[in-house]
Amino acid sequence: MAKSKLPHTEEDLIHAEEENMHMHSAAEAKEAIEEAVDVIDNNETAASFFKTKIQEPILSFFHIVRMFFPESEPHYKEAKYTRAELKERFKKRLANMSPQEQRKLKIQRALSWIWPIFRAAIVIGLCFIILYPLIFMVSTAFRSRADMSDPTVLWIPRHFTLDNIRDSANVMDYWTTFKNTLILNIGCSIIQVFACAMTGYGFARFNFKGKSILFFIVLLQILIPPQIINIPQFKFFRYFDPFGLASAIGGAPINFIDNPITMYLPAILGNGIRAGLFIFLFRQSFRGLPKELEDAAYLDGCSPFKTFLTVMAPNTSSTFLTVFLFSIVWYWNDYYVSTTFFTNFGIMALKLKNLDATVGRILFGNSVTIPPRDLIIWLEAGCLIGILPILILYIGLQKFFTEGISRSGLTGM
Repeated sequence: MAKSKLPHTEEDLIHAEEENMHMHSAAEAKEAIEEAVDVIDNNETAASFFKTKIQEPILSFFHIVRMFFPESEPHYKEAKYTRAELKERFKKRLANMSPQEQRKLKIQRALSWIWPIFRAAIVIGLCFIILYPLIFMVSTAFRSRADMSDPTVLWIPRHFTLDNIRDSANVMDYWTTFKNTLILNIGCSIIQVFACAMTGYGFARFNFKGKSILFFIVLLQILIPPQIINIPQFKFFRYFDPFGLASAIGGAPINFIDNPITMYLPAILGNGIRAGLFIFLFRQSFRGLPKELEDAAYLDGCSPFKTFLTVMAPNTSSTFLTVFLFSIVWYWNDYYVSTTFFTNFGIMALKLKNLDATVGRILFGNSVTIPPRDLIIWLEAGCLIGILPILILYIGLQKFFTEGISRSGLTGM
């Protein structure tokens, strides 16, 4: 067995000592580097912890607090002039202008005085037209019959009462009516939004024969009043017999009057209440999206329907919400179409229509002639509880509603 060669000479000893020194220095250097790396990692961990757990929460808290206080900006005092000084400055300004420029400046100055007055008149007029009926309804709904005959009672009831609300709710069979209206309203609105969205997406993104003619028909839905197609629609649902199948199978056409299918079927086919306007809104909204979104989805293997569901619909969520709210409001407040197809089906619009006759029959048994002035308190109370769900819905979704209006694509012609 071979023995290891040992250094015997002085040079070998020096060389071995140098190698040992190099090895020790390399080990020390490695240990120093590892310690430095550990220190850096610890510092980064501490910095990350400080940023996520301390700094960001504090900054977000101060950001929220600052939202409630106006920023302190330096206020520069403007030079104040008397009316005589302003007239003098205006005369000097006119002196340095040509006659045409002087005429233009005088017109601008006159308009600057007229426009605030005109704007205030418009705002006051709109408030009177919109808010006055609501204020009158709330004020009257909580009055007693004596207050209606008291000329000193204008807005604030002298005898506050909730009996009008209770009586109107009992006469309207409110909770059953609310349930029927909600089922009909929500169901038709959801179906109509989906049908109109798919139709608007097809008009916005696909080219096919007859596209212009079909879109013209959609616009006719907006232009033509529903009274024109009322009788054909009634006959269609009263004697429902598509291709003669109902007569061949059952021996007679099907009668769908007083059946919710008279509302659901047009919504499924994109022909519900105000469906033409909804299709137009969706078309304009989808046209405003970049084509690259669809191209990327097609490269990933998505079909057109999957692209619509996963890519295009999420990018137009505000339009979906706007159309859904519009649909709910119009279905809830619809009176004309509802009275065409329903006679015994209890929904909110029909109950409000017959409220005056129902109050006299149920509350007084037709034995007492109610003065019209006294009857108003029950009518206004019924209207108040009738529109209350829509008001609550709008108050809760007002932000998204206004955002959807601004992004609905009405200017993307």
